[in-house]
Amino acid sequence: MSATLTRGITDDWPRRLAGYRAQLDCRFPQLAVVFENCLLDALAALSPDGVDAYVDCARFLGRMGRGVEPLLAFLEEWPTVARILGEDALPAIAGTLQAMAKSPNGKAITPFLQTLAAVARRLAARQPMQHYLDLACEMMERTSGSIHGIHKTFASPALPEFFTHAPTLLDGLTIAGLRNWVEYGIRHYSRHPEGQRAYFSLQSADSRAVFQRERHGTLLVDHERLLDLYLRGLWADGSTLVPYAAPPRLAVSAERPPVFPYYDAFGIRLPDVLDDVAGVSGIDRYRAILAHIAGHRRWSRPMFADNFSPQQRMAIEFFEDCRIETLILRQYPGLHRVFLALHPKPVEGACNPETHSCLRHRLAMLSRALLDERHGYLDATLRDFVDRFRQTMATGESSSEHIATLALAYVARTRRQSDQLADVVFADTEIGYRDDNRHLWRFHELSDDEESFDEPRPAPVVAEVDYLPPRHYPEWDYLSGTYRPDWVSLYESLHPSGDAGLIDRLLDKHAVLAGRLKRLLDLLRPQDKVRIRYQEDGSELDLDIALRSLIDLKSGRSPDPRINLSHRRNGRNLAVLLLLDLSQSLGDKVRVAGGEQTVLELSQEAVSLLAWSIEQLGDPLAIAGFHSDTRHDLRYLHLKGFSEPWGDAVKRRLAAMRAGYSTRIGGAMRHAAHYLAAQPAEKRLLLILTDGQPSDVDVQDERLLIEDARQAVGEVDRQGIFTYCISLDRRADDYVSDIFGRRYSVIDNVGRLPQRLPELFMALTR
Repeated sequence: MSATLTRGITDDWPRRLAGYRAQLDCRFPQLAVVFENCLLDALAALSPDGVDAYVDCARFLGRMGRGVEPLLAFLEEWPTVARILGEDALPAIAGTLQAMAKSPNGKAITPFLQTLAAVARRLAARQPMQHYLDLACEMMERTSGSIHGIHKTFASPALPEFFTHAPTLLDGLTIAGLRNWVEYGIRHYSRHPEGQRAYFSLQSADSRAVFQRERHGTLLVDHERLLDLYLRGLWADGSTLVPYAAPPRLAVSAERPPVFPYYDAFGIRLPDVLDDVAGVSGIDRYRAILAHIAGHRRWSRPMFADNFSPQQRMAIEFFEDCRIETLILRQYPGLHRVFLALHPKPVEGACNPETHSCLRHRLAMLSRALLDERHGYLDATLRDFVDRFRQTMATGESSSEHIATLALAYVARTRRQSDQLADVVFADTEIGYRDDNRHLWRFHELSDDEESFDEPRPAPVVAEVDYLPPRHYPEWDYLSGTYRPDWVSLYESLHPSGDAGLIDRLLDKHAVLAGRLKRLLDLLRPQDKVRIRYQEDGSELDLDIALRSLIDLKSGRSPDPRINLSHRRNGRNLAVLLLLDLSQSLGDKVRVAGGEQTVLELSQEAVSLLAWSIEQLGDPLAIAGFHSDTRHDLRYLHLKGFSEPWGDAVKRRLAAMRAGYSTRIGGAMRHAAHYLAAQPAEKRLLLILTDGQPSDVDVQDERLLIEDARQAVGEVDRQGIFTYCISLDRRADDYVSDIFGRRYSVIDNVGRLPQRLPELFMALTR
């Protein structure tokens, strides 16, 4: 505690405390316990005007009718926030509090204030805090009263949860990433209050998935200690590292706009996140930035800017940056690879001097040439100044003033009238690891917002289950045109077993059909034989090799024992996966010759005949079934694997098939494609047998799963897999073409399924 404050406490502290207590004008009994300590903390952190503003804001919170909690939270948190952001940040925060107080969102004020200090520590600067406040106000407007379309009647269900979890979110996200995360939640849960609470409290699967998706790049907060040690150990510089919010991407697939670090009296300002660029990791980009800034802090000296034109200042900055990098590389030559990878390479002649100012483009070319000995530029003036620069650096007289003289000579030699034009070419001239060079300039007439950088710097001090664990798949939302990441939880297992004799009896029932199919299969079976010679065991004697071996034997030499040959058939290189819809509707009964059968029983017969047929052809076949009970429980059941032979084990699983639940087909197709794509076949066929349109109990919009299935078909196609649907739904024409295009067949007479399914397969693979 300062001496002044201590003296004030001993002299007239009771009177001052009573004055501030009267200014607060609140009668909550809880204040008697905490007010004095909070006020002492505020007096240590704030100016007299700041203390008055602090008490006035607390008075507003105490009189707005929301109880004592907002008041206590503000009294305890604000001094800490003011130390981090400065007391001038109070008006913006007070404005946010007033906006919430005037809306139905008064309950969100307390969590907002309780987490304010933690948020301030994470953001560490006033500008990111302003972005955070703007985002909170925008979120409040878009989620308050949106339920059932009644404007501003209901409080936002999401806002209190958002404020409560804001420190956790900002531990992993930049402000831009946080905005994307919030935007997803608002877009998908605008009319679902419970969904909003689950999403903004990080309880839902998609909330956590989007959070992980937005954690792109290298976050400064995760590597701050490592970079601080790097700065101290290699450069003996103990400057504080201060993050600032990187600007958001201009489009979904666009790169971030360039961000330029800088340093001032309060520390080195770095972007809070950096992506990998040109094969250079984010952490190496941070190291390059810190090396460049540390070089400036060690070797650069500020100059008076009033003596130079803007074009001359630009040239001096480029030349000084090159001087600093030359000195850096003398000490740490390993940085040359990083600098070279991050430095753009302007194309010679890319700037038209008749229409644009090309000075910046010329300077970027010169900078590249100084860094890259194999630059390939042909301009004589550029090559001359590259040589002059290197001679200057070789003499040891490489101060900022000497390099400024060389930069002015370059501007005088290359000056064009068009250099004054407003249209400046920026392409391939932005060098992201360099700072903005504000430290190079001093001004004779200092304004209020200009700082001096020539103060002496003190030397720093170096100091085994039924189901496998779930796989998560995205789901397409056609309304927003985006994927819901990790939306569907798919559980896979081996199908339970039953009585294999049931399948044998079904095949006996269709013996006549099986005989007819066998004749068709004989036509499809590959007829091209390929001889395999030099076999010790084989079906035939290879006469040429046998005669040669006999001659060797008669001559006293060891004969070759590989005198046989065998054959293999050639002509088909196909892998098939049959995906069965096992939803509840398979239990429906249909009329067939001789009585009634369920669709499930007919499917068992058809699949058994198909599996027997494919076994005759020798094609690899897998069979799987699926059904779903909401997006949290999509079951994928293996009936036959690609490497399994057609036998009793597979028959037992087919015999135990049961119908139940719903038809969430998109995730099942994505998982089936995962296995089918791993097969070493030239052609891959995914057959889907279903009896209804995609649906699930947790989906109200019937188009949602249809559109997701259509998107899944496109994804599977891009993997080189041919999809074909066999539908047993007489109304399938209303939706099946939207999913599969023309690649489907509708079997109106379900009783003919055992006959039609193998025939369709043979037609597709003929």
